[in-house]
Amino acid sequence: MNKKTVWITGASSGIGQEFARQYARLGFRLILTARRKDRLDALAEELQNRYHVPCRVLPADLERDVDCEALCTVLAAERIDLFINNAGFGISGAIEFTETAEAKALFDVNFFGMVNMNRAVVPLMRQAGRGRIVNLSSVAAPVPIPFQAYYSATKAAVNAYTMALANELRPFGVTVCAVMPGDIHTGFTAARRKVSAGDDIYQGRISRSVKRMEHDEETGMDPAKAGAYIASVAMREGHHHPLYAIRFVYKFFTFLAKILPARFLNWLIGVIYGK
Repeated sequence: MNKKTVWITGASSGIGQEFARQYARLGFRLILTARRKDRLDALAEELQNRYHVPCRVLPADLERDVDCEALCTVLAAERIDLFINNAGFGISGAIEFTETAEAKALFDVNFFGMVNMNRAVVPLMRQAGRGRIVNLSSVAAPVPIPFQAYYSATKAAVNAYTMALANELRPFGVTVCAVMPGDIHTGFTAARRKVSAGDDIYQGRISRSVKRMEHDEETGMDPAKAGAYIASVAMREGHHHPLYAIRFVYKFFTFLAKILPARFLNWLIGVIYGK
């Protein structure tokens, strides 16, 4: 019996690594993508030795169109049962002091990197009449955070794209969802690109907001538990929701985002992250 194949982007660290470990335990054949080949090689060796599963390493920088095109070419003949778009990073800072080039670079990875990868995967799944795509979003999508506006915007775009794609592919037996984690203790915090310019003009609000975010992340959810939850969502059969939040507290926040008037929701977010 052929093993099922899962392709994971952003697999070299954080919850991406945990996805790989979860699916290795289940006996999946793994395709691992990230920028750091050394980390991917180390992870592949760990999984092959521990779980005796095939691992294919395909390093790429999803900010680079040429890398995305190369991946699509290599995998054109693959059978992908499950695809997880996990690659991404964050930037913080005041909107007026964040260079447009920085914002575009964020969209190139968090949104268009996902788009480019899905363009390669969708035809394969459509022709096979089955498959599952999981896009990593964030609670910052329905709850836009001040001084993290562009990150929130990328994830809001992921949610809208996911819901549209799910309807387009439903007749072909392909399911699509986005998972919205909250604060998770990973290397994402240290990797955030910080724009501190203008903090004096904003009376220290930029640094205070980022400090609050980083504290919440560093004391956040264990990435292994987050990875296990998302892996379980990806494996669900039958009726599928297009959007999932992790943990009760974040499900509650997404619920509030649906029912509260926008004015009151934005006031509440400002009290937490904008002062």
